Amino acid sequence: MAQRVEINPFNPQPRLISQAVAVLRKGGVIAYPTDTMYGIGCDIFQQKAVKRVHQIKNRPKHKPFSFMCSCLKNISEYSHVSNTAYRLMRKNLPGPYTFVLPGTKLVPKIMLTKQKTVGIRVPDNPTCLAIIEELGNPVLNTSAVTEGHQGLVLDGFDVAELFGNRVDLILDGGEVYPNPSTVVSLLSDQPEILREGQGDTAPFL
Repeated sequence: MAQRVEINPFNPQPRLISQAVAVLRKGGVIAYPTDTMYGIGCDIFQQKAVKRVHQIKNRPKHKPFSFMCSCLKNISEYSHVSNTAYRLMRKNLPGPYTFVLPGTKLVPKIMLTKQKTVGIRVPDNPTCLAIIEELGNPVLNTSAVTEGHQGLVLDGFDVAELFGNRVDLILDGGEVYPNPSTVVSLLSDQPEILREGQGDTAPFL
């Protein structure tokens, strides 16, 4: 069973962030609170861990997961950002958006679609940002929910019940009301909303 540790969602304890990062560096998988719901993630450069998350979520290998970056500068290392995309992201990040962009050569193949695109987030969540910054590279991001639990408010105990025997560490930041991110394609100069979720869509219309 995964270890569950309570973390301050507004001011996460550095030693707990370091503990999570140590698990990621060893190729482990963690569950953590985000600004949209609890997530499951790993270091995108640990291929075995990425494959493990595919198994945990029962997701086909040709459907890559999105990942979280710490800032706009970080995004530009892993994706090709046009002037239009840069302006839109600068105004709306961090926030509850996932942006679809052309990936760079830095992105592992397992994280790219057939079209060589990536889904990238900069979550408005201190725990996520602290983990990414200390790790030094992006973290895979997928929801810690199962079919029967969609739309339910979850805390770390619920996540432990659902995924406790399949992840290595659970950061419990209290209750998070699940509301998925809005997904916006920035592959052309005309943004396209692929999924409406949390976050104002007006800037992209």
